[in-house]
Amino acid sequence: MRPRSGLSIVAFAACLPMAPLGAQLAPVPNIPAFAPATASRSHTTDVIHIARRPTPIPVVVSVSLQGSDDGDGTVAHPFATLTRAQAQVRRLNGDHDVTVQLADGVYPLREPLRFTAADGGQNGYTVRWEAAPGAHPVLSGGTPVTGWARADAGRGIWAAVIPRGIDPRQLWVDGRMAPRAAVRAPRTAFTFDELGIEITDPAWQFLATLPDQRRIEVEATGWFTDRHAMVDRIAGRRIDMQQPGWRNNLVGYDTFARSVWGDNAGLFFINSLAFLREPGQWYIDPAAGKVYYKPKPGEDMARLEVVLPRLEMLVSIAGSYEDAIKDLQFRGLSFRHTSWLLPSGPEGYASQQSGSFLAGEWANYPKDPIRDCSWGCWAFEAMRNRWRQQPAAVQVAAATRIVFERDEFTQLGQIGLGIGNNPDANDSGIGLGTSAIDVRRSRFTDLAGGAIMVGGVRPDAHHPSRPEMNVRDILISNNLVHTVSQHYREQAAILVTYASGTVISHNDVSGTPYDGIDVGWGWGVNDPGGSAAYLTASRGYYSQPGNLMYDTPTTLRDTVVVGNRVHDVKQWFPDGGAIYHLSADPGAVIAENHVYDVKDGIALYLDEGSRYITLRNNVISNVGVWLNLNSQDDMAPRRTAMDNSVTGNWYDSGRRNGSWTPYLNNREVDNILVPKGKWPAAASAVIANAGIEPEKP
Repeated sequence: MRPRSGLSIVAFAACLPMAPLGAQLAPVPNIPAFAPATASRSHTTDVIHIARRPTPIPVVVSVSLQGSDDGDGTVAHPFATLTRAQAQVRRLNGDHDVTVQLADGVYPLREPLRFTAADGGQNGYTVRWEAAPGAHPVLSGGTPVTGWARADAGRGIWAAVIPRGIDPRQLWVDGRMAPRAAVRAPRTAFTFDELGIEITDPAWQFLATLPDQRRIEVEATGWFTDRHAMVDRIAGRRIDMQQPGWRNNLVGYDTFARSVWGDNAGLFFINSLAFLREPGQWYIDPAAGKVYYKPKPGEDMARLEVVLPRLEMLVSIAGSYEDAIKDLQFRGLSFRHTSWLLPSGPEGYASQQSGSFLAGEWANYPKDPIRDCSWGCWAFEAMRNRWRQQPAAVQVAAATRIVFERDEFTQLGQIGLGIGNNPDANDSGIGLGTSAIDVRRSRFTDLAGGAIMVGGVRPDAHHPSRPEMNVRDILISNNLVHTVSQHYREQAAILVTYASGTVISHNDVSGTPYDGIDVGWGWGVNDPGGSAAYLTASRGYYSQPGNLMYDTPTTLRDTVVVGNRVHDVKQWFPDGGAIYHLSADPGAVIAENHVYDVKDGIALYLDEGSRYITLRNNVISNVGVWLNLNSQDDMAPRRTAMDNSVTGNWYDSGRRNGSWTPYLNNREVDNILVPKGKWPAAASAVIANAGIEPEKP
């Protein structure tokens, strides 16, 4: 609109010069946010000059292991600890961009770093925690183990003294997760009941002679679950298990006692010195303060780097729903050395799927769980919306505009990075509520759990009770993900449950026991109109208190999975897919991904309730099933998975499963079976462009 009487407004910036990165700056005078307007008058035009807020001068806070917290945080006199630097940030971030630069070295954390709204950028400014130029700082929750000596020359076992009472679930040896002492047992040698395990093969009665029995763990890997439970005591042929973990592992699907895989499922006894038989394994005696290790051929105990994790998590980034933490960035940092300890106690780890588990005592537990609840039951369905999630080593909740760039998540005893997960999966007690989170050009490797988990699994995740709880606009791009889920094998490398507008692009994902990229949750039960499969008498999901049939969509929508390279996944479990999807996701696109070397496994999988998803221009090679749709044909004529489109994909192997019919409005057309090595130019272009993109000069 033209100002009256020809008045024009001319704005100018009162800019201050920018200092070079890393320079130490003098104190900045207190400059008003807005300078007063001044006016001058000519014979033709009134001109009003309005000064904008000056460009902020960034303040650099330096941290070094050789520094002192009595210093001033300058390059010449850096702080020694991250907590001292954090206090300095809070003095400066209200009127400056602040960069905390960490010099080279390993920064041991006595307790997790906790960032609240006060630690982020204030008033539009930004706080950055980053590596100093040329440095590779490590934030560690562990303790190095040294002073190894032979403990049993005949068995080739070495030992070292550690602080008494430390009892982690992981040990990191030269940057790799060493397996705990364990033996695999045939399932046919045992029977299972509500209280524990009966030994039916006399060869395994030696278990009753073992000491420290309450620290012995039993693990079962099935069709898609990895379940853990702790022994209470062993006497004769009887193994009594700790509760409630054992009881919770008996119910649901693919359970401890009745795996979908039958006797092919894995059964392991873990964590006794008697099991320390294979090179590369270890065992801890916390009461004696000793750790034992059987080196691999060629390993020199005097040269090995061995780290014992002490902390259960490293970093919590959480504001509140009223005051989210904002504008916080982490660049060039390495997050290492944790061990999540809950499974070592009575709860065990009653895995349900990909990092979600059942815990605690609950009403209406079935009288005969193995008979009546090994393929779901009403009591189990009543607990479905109360599942917990594994807490990540680095946790983000009630936060916006958070960036992780060129960081490293490695040697962590659980999921590496959790974004907007359940409140129970956050040290802060706040969950969900994340937006504009950017994870790019980072490395996730040698993890006990998955790499990244986005979203929660409880009702506030899919139908938030307040808008601030939404999880949206998460960008995961150009990350290297490999050798993850090594302890909790059922976890997807990258998982998104309920979120809006997530983009997963140009990542390289490999070396996983389970899936590469998983999107969606809920099996369709929370989508508008619910799922007919859960109305059945055997499940009775909607008959259980609190289980609603919604008329409104969930928060899952507009997911994009594009340009990723996913290979050498599905190394342990038959179920699931290299790229896997659950439930309705309006606007979802899975395109231009290169999926290969998933021998006998599934490449693209649309599971229960998948709707409104487009799969196009993907290249699939060396797989057992190139496309799988769980169309739940046994429910016909009812429809559960529909309105999906699969077009223009290339594949050189594998079959197609599911019902692709007009009745379901599922379209599978113009997909091309290609002879081995004969990719057309368009497919070759997808292969060339998939994975991590070259950096722009």
